[in-house]
Amino acid sequence: MEENKRQKQVGKLVMEELSDIFQREGMNIIDGGMVSISKVMITPDLLEARVYLSFFQVKDQAELLHKIKERGWEWRKLLGQRIKNQLRRVPELHFFNDDTLDHLFKMDELFKKIAEDREKIHPHTDQEDV
Repeated sequence: MEENKRQKQVGKLVMEELSDIFQREGMNIIDGGMVSISKVMITPDLLEARVYLSFFQVKDQAELLHKIKERGWEWRKLLGQRIKNQLRRVPELHFFNDDTLDHLFKMDELFKKIAEDREKIHPHTDQEDV
């Protein structure tokens, strides 16, 4: 279902503020890896936010996601302090792993392998047809 204008506005606000909170709390760089908020989807009643996290070079993504979820009440409290004048109620935060980057890297590797295999089967010559 398509998000309405208000859902998009609230999602953008939540994403910006949470990104800043994560950065201030040191949650954006962990063990040499990076965590970023890739997308925030808000329910039509504006009471729940699905926060999609993107992990880059994080060894144990599941464990880190679990730690972030455990501190969910804390993230919501910090968010509430920042957006209390813009929203009547602070949405409940639900965190999810956004694995689109992983899929992108896998697809890129597959395309490279296909190109290599094609090159082996049909070697390309740089000579022009005369």
